Amino acid sequence: MSILSVSNLSKAYGAEDIFNELSFSIAQRARIGLVGANGVGKTTLLRILLGIEEASGGEVTCARNLQMGYLPQQAEFDSSLNLWDECLGAFKPLLARQRELEALEHQMSQSGQSADILENYGRLQHEFELLGGYTYESRIRQTLSGLGFSGDDHKRPIRQLSGGQRTRARLARLLLTSPDMLLLDEPTNHLDIEAIEWLESYLRDWPGAALIISHDRYFLNQVADYIWEMTPALETYRGNYSAYIQQRQERYQRRLEEFQSQQEFIEKEEEYIRRNIAGQNTRQAQGRRKRLERLLEEARLTPPPQSRRLHLSLKPASRSGDLVLRTHDLNIGYADDQKVLFQVPDLTLIRGECAAIIGPNGAGKTTLLKTLLGQIPALQGEAVLGASLKIAYFAQAHEDLHLQWTLMEEIQAASPGMLPAAARDYLAKFLFSGDDVFKKIEVLSGGERGRLALACLALQGANLLLLDEPTNHLDLPSQEVLQAILADFGGTILLVSHDRYLIDSLGTQIWEVEPEAARLSVFNGTYSEYKAARQAAAEAAPVSVSMVQSASATPLTTGAGAKNGGLSKNEQYRRQLALEALEKEISALEDELKKVSAELENPPGDFNYVETLGQKYLQLQSDLEARYADWEKLN
Repeated sequence: MSILSVSNLSKAYGAEDIFNELSFSIAQRARIGLVGANGVGKTTLLRILLGIEEASGGEVTCARNLQMGYLPQQAEFDSSLNLWDECLGAFKPLLARQRELEALEHQMSQSGQSADILENYGRLQHEFELLGGYTYESRIRQTLSGLGFSGDDHKRPIRQLSGGQRTRARLARLLLTSPDMLLLDEPTNHLDIEAIEWLESYLRDWPGAALIISHDRYFLNQVADYIWEMTPALETYRGNYSAYIQQRQERYQRRLEEFQSQQEFIEKEEEYIRRNIAGQNTRQAQGRRKRLERLLEEARLTPPPQSRRLHLSLKPASRSGDLVLRTHDLNIGYADDQKVLFQVPDLTLIRGECAAIIGPNGAGKTTLLKTLLGQIPALQGEAVLGASLKIAYFAQAHEDLHLQWTLMEEIQAASPGMLPAAARDYLAKFLFSGDDVFKKIEVLSGGERGRLALACLALQGANLLLLDEPTNHLDLPSQEVLQAILADFGGTILLVSHDRYLIDSLGTQIWEVEPEAARLSVFNGTYSEYKAARQAAAEAAPVSVSMVQSASATPLTTGAGAKNGGLSKNEQYRRQLALEALEKEISALEDELKKVSAELENPPGDFNYVETLGQKYLQLQSDLEARYADWEKLN
């Protein structure tokens, strides 16, 4: 059943049409990924559906009482509350009922109250429980934890949070309100991999609909069951992102063949008409000409459009030695405070490999790259680079670009012998045309700076690439091109990225920075293999509550250790026993809670006994939440 329908929707700014006559509907549990080039109107479409902007034409029809929740790409979140109280605001109706129950409990504690109060209390208490009245605090903790907030952050004022933290706080509040439909604009911005995986799991189980703008291809693979591509027309594809890529190519090929077939038919008809219009077959030629004119007027096909794509070439100017990198007893950190961010095991990187470095934001991944480059001294140990290396570094913040220079000046500095005409042609391959080449770099968007940095990188002829978030701000077509080029690169790559699609395509080793354990762990294999090993380790390693902290520090290793988390059989056995005992406790508490709840639904006439039951219910609920929290830690 559709909860939202759109008919012939159009939007224009002055004389410029953004999109025209879009028609679609959204079903109740749909998960739709909205993709398309930057500037095609994706965000504008979401804002029109919300009523924030007016359409130039068409109609939007929503189901009665439809509640929509919106996360903008740049989430301005100004609140005088702290993080926990802001999230509590999502449960205002529930908190009002809780106050009603407390008032009734106070009345029930007084002698001589009527049975009507008791009956009313039982009804309200039952409704309160059904609405999640005894689990909302657990939901808040789980949501904040899943989005990367620690317990220490709960009481921090929103105004003291960073921009990225404010975006995550707004997302947490939005998810807790449980709207009927979510409209999310780049929801994975400012999330590390662990938080993105939590959001994927949340959205898969969530009962509402979701329309999601995202450049995160792996995220769309995990969440979407439809992909809508704005071109600016709307093309619908069934399945996730990988299915969309395949279907898009098949559609393009089919339309191209249909166009070429029609062109061949037109050429044959025109040739026949030319040869016979003045000969014996004049009547046939005239008839064919009329049919051809009607075809050209009513059913002429146009060649299928291809969006502008950057043309990137990365070719090493020379071959490096087989040994590219070797480390020994290496500690990463900063000399001014002598604090070790993490320890690095003795590593060896061979020519042709791609090591993908993953970990939470702020864990020290960029610091590792700069230490390997020699820009930051190691606190301990050494990192030795191999012979015949020509290194190129793609910085996440593009700090190597000169903000006061024009694009032409930047390219000519990267390639001093390049003539102005050649520089303009070269920049056109990276989608900079016309007067764009004379813009100052300081006015460029994040995506434009990323493309310019890639243009400079391609001129260096490097055989070792150190790439720090190279797909940030790139649209999907540019990400696809970059991935294909890096896959064919003949050198070695060190890649820092949250783009799991890119990591899964390129990575031959996964280097995971674990800030809590202050170490780097190495997995020899692809990202998919790493995920499978991590899942196997989680399933095979239940732990007792007292072992949670030490268990979380267990490194993910290759080989047999990947399957048991590095624990002995005795440790695994003790963990299993502890988890089974905890599950039995939870089951017993749930049974007891049901009994007390049933009594409260049909309360006896003894007010003191009812008050005791209410206190017992609250205590059981508190104990159960504590056991649930322990169980979550163990898993």
